[in-house]
Amino acid sequence: MKKKSIISFQNVTKTYVTGPVKHQALKGISLEIEKGEFTAIVGASGSGKSTTMNIIGALDIPTTGTYLLNGKNISEYNDDELAEMRNKEIGFVFQSFNLLPRTTVLKNVERPMMYAGVSASERKERAMKVLESVGIADKADNLSNHISGGQIQRVAIARALVMEPSIILADEPTGNIDSKTADEIMKFLAKLNKQGNTIILITHEKHIAKYAKRIIILKDGKIISDKKK
Repeated sequence: MKKKSIISFQNVTKTYVTGPVKHQALKGISLEIEKGEFTAIVGASGSGKSTTMNIIGALDIPTTGTYLLNGKNISEYNDDELAEMRNKEIGFVFQSFNLLPRTTVLKNVERPMMYAGVSASERKERAMKVLESVGIADKADNLSNHISGGQIQRVAIARALVMEPSIILADEPTGNIDSKTADEIMKFLAKLNKQGNTIILITHEKHIAKYAKRIIILKDGKIISDKKK
């Protein structure tokens, strides 16, 4: 039985207009990503991968075409509805980590739940559970600028997991860490995928993309290759 598509792009285009200049970043992309997949979207600068990520992450909407996230057409959502969808459905892991530096690891992981109105006791319980799952529960009370780069990225992953999102969206997650730590983080993402998490990895590095089970290559706003292992 075919799994349900969690992400569906149907002839998606995106055009940015700056004054008299128009730039078409995506030129009619169609793709389906099923629940439980580990997909890498790969491309050089200017390929359209960041625009694709922004649309998948409900940070932007298509100019034309349709994007369905869990069967819902996000083009019809207003800004508040998009923000709510991002918080509930998508766990972001960014290259720049986006943690509050002078705040404890625990409080950083609790942040998405604060926006969702989760009680303080439940926030702590859920945050500790995900910190345990990423192997750094012992760092819960440390300030996030007092731990290593690899540990910081694990905190970012824990924060992404805490809302139990449909998708973990990792944007160049190994960009700011050394190659040994990058390898550890990618192995950890692969482990999360084996546990049933849907992971979408955005990267320009082909050796990082190899951890995924499916690799989509973009060039000049179009898909030029889509291969499953």
